[in-house]
Amino acid sequence: MQLSKRLAAETLGTFWLVLGGCGSAVLAAAFPGLGIGFYGVALAFGLTVLTMAFAIGHISGCHLNPAVTLGLSTAGRFPKSEVLPYWIAQVVGACIAAAILYLIASGKPGFEIGGFAANGYGELSPGKYSLLAALVCEVVMTFGFLMVILGATDVRAPAGFAPIAIGLCLTLIHLISIPVTNTSVNPARSTSQALFAGSAYLHQLWLFWLAPLVGAALAGITYPALFKESR
Repeated sequence: MQLSKRLAAETLGTFWLVLGGCGSAVLAAAFPGLGIGFYGVALAFGLTVLTMAFAIGHISGCHLNPAVTLGLSTAGRFPKSEVLPYWIAQVVGACIAAAILYLIASGKPGFEIGGFAANGYGELSPGKYSLLAALVCEVVMTFGFLMVILGATDVRAPAGFAPIAIGLCLTLIHLISIPVTNTSVNPARSTSQALFAGSAYLHQLWLFWLAPLVGAALAGITYPALFKESR
């Protein structure tokens, strides 16, 4: 498949991930009577990954996340020369989704942007967790996410079930880490929301690039070292 087509798929897929996942947090969760809340936001992220994996997985691999791209590349499953183009496509897709989400959200009378589903630590953490807690959480959650992705997409794994495992894993990750950082594990998603949430969140954005990329790289090293098929 041509790189341009794969990049288009990544842009579209990341757009849908951010619009669906962050949209549930910014729009639906603002109305407690709808029953969305904490669990609904976690489920929304899982469902968006699940649906897009079936929709574009055969085109681009459905990374939708710079950390996933790095982890797969570190594990030898993705060309290093295509990491940066994938990252650019993912960030562009995420930012377009954030812009559309802002246009929709700002149409409500009395709208205040607040945190706009952005990620943070300290005073910007939903539960006021420290920088260290946020760092550890994001590294570990991303490490676990990539271990599931690498395992579910291993040629030895049952065919056709990877999207389900990955979607459920992302849902679980959100259930664990929303109180800590509002859950990143995805630098593109974090960037798109921070751009609209304001300078305080932009100043903390470095963590939500560093931690997911570190966690992903560690998984990319660990999975082949532990589970490479013996010959």
